[in-house]
Amino acid sequence: MKKLHTPVRLLALSLSVALFATGCANANNDSSASAKPAATAVTEQSSDLEKVGYSLGYMMAESNKEAINDLDIDTFEAGFRDGYEGKESALTKEQMEAVLLSYQEKKQAELTQELQDMAANNKAAGEKFLAENAKKEGVKTTDSGLQYKVLKEGTGASPKTDDIVQVQYEGKLLDGTVFDSSYERGEPAIFAVKDMIPGFKEGLELMKEGGKYELFIPSDIAYGEAGNPAIEPNSTLIFTVEMQKVNPQPPQSAQ
Repeated sequence: MKKLHTPVRLLALSLSVALFATGCANANNDSSASAKPAATAVTEQSSDLEKVGYSLGYMMAESNKEAINDLDIDTFEAGFRDGYEGKESALTKEQMEAVLLSYQEKKQAELTQELQDMAANNKAAGEKFLAENAKKEGVKTTDSGLQYKVLKEGTGASPKTDDIVQVQYEGKLLDGTVFDSSYERGEPAIFAVKDMIPGFKEGLELMKEGGKYELFIPSDIAYGEAGNPAIEPNSTLIFTVEMQKVNPQPPQSAQ
């Protein structure tokens, strides 16, 4: 619900490429890659050094496989072995830097296109859903495009922008995926109304204590094209919200 920034996978890619480039720059120039040796099987009975080597290799691969998902493992192993053993490299330093930069640029372009396609598809799906949802019984639409349905009308105070609220809520995507839920955490959430995304903030200010609403938030008053770690760009969001308290009393200090 808070205004978060989307994670940038390009950063992971850049760090990974920089890691490989640093290793390559330390190797000598102008020889061919060595033949790949037979892999050493590692078990709990292996020596400490064998387990250290395996662990480093495994963790390095696991942390980079998403950023570099088409790595030629055979040539990587050959280059790694040559560099570690101080052998001459099959490519010059300049050639290695150029090929890594070209690879990074290619991946950046692919990711940009992927995000653009994702945003366009989510936008279209959201617009279609909201157009159909607006026709359903009990659903109201505000000037901002926020849609809401009163599941239970409250009778207490309504929050204002500068208020703190205590609520129970569940946030879902159009496919039903739950991305955030105070119910799952087993306790209500307490936060400032002004810190919420615009559509959620507007929905809260429509409610009264004791009320329960369903909010349908268009992407442009949710997380927009940026998205956040759990939400794709241009996603329409659905919230079920129970307004428990406006400006709840802070818990008593332990005596």
